[in-house]
Amino acid sequence: MGSSPGSASPPDEIRIRTTAWQRTTPFLPLAVLTAVLYLTPGTEFRPPGGLPAVAAFWIALLVLGTLVPSRLGITLTRSAIVVHTFRRRTIPWSDIQDMKIETTLGSRTVVLHETNGRRAELGLPTTGFLVRDSHFEEKFRTIEAC
Repeated sequence: MGSSPGSASPPDEIRIRTTAWQRTTPFLPLAVLTAVLYLTPGTEFRPPGGLPAVAAFWIALLVLGTLVPSRLGITLTRSAIVVHTFRRRTIPWSDIQDMKIETTLGSRTVVLHETNGRRAELGLPTTGFLVRDSHFEEKFRTIEAC
């Protein structure tokens, strides 16, 4: 069956990346620690510029974490799923036997079971207490549909 002139063909690649919240959340404990050290009487933590400099540093870091796109993620192509971590790994669709959502310590991730018995836990999409992704289910259905 041919496609109508107005219909769009599916994209050759679909990229799934971390959300802005997921990129900034890892910095929050350190920001809180910095504030506690700075505000606790008797500590020797006095950075140059004082409180305004500390606040400006953390605000700038959080804004950059929000605006700069992450290199981490996955790319769905017609022939494979490409996992982008510190190393790049390509898993052909023909090697994927099963795909499930698994929960570990309250975080939900997508796990691929390969035909050779290998288990590949994808870093994304993921959702959990501090790394909430409201589109997790939608992203999982997108991966399943490929």
